[in-house]
Amino acid sequence: MSDSIEGTVAAATGLQNWNMMQEKDNLLLRKVLDGGQANTILSLVNSVPTAPQLANGGMVGTLLHTTA
Repeated sequence: MSDSIEGTVAAATGLQNWNMMQEKDNLLLRKVLDGGQANTILSLVNSVPTAPQLANGGMVGTLLHTTA
């Protein structure tokens, strides 16, 4: 009977250790992905060109007046 209990305790301890290692690995993976995603988003935001300047002279884009 005691062999059965010792085996159960050993299995439970082993599962706890495995679970702790998996959680540690998942946390590391999440940090790496978050950092990589942040860098990707930042590079995308920085790659968007600035808004073009409106025309202030000439025939195109300067003769139409509207009010909202």
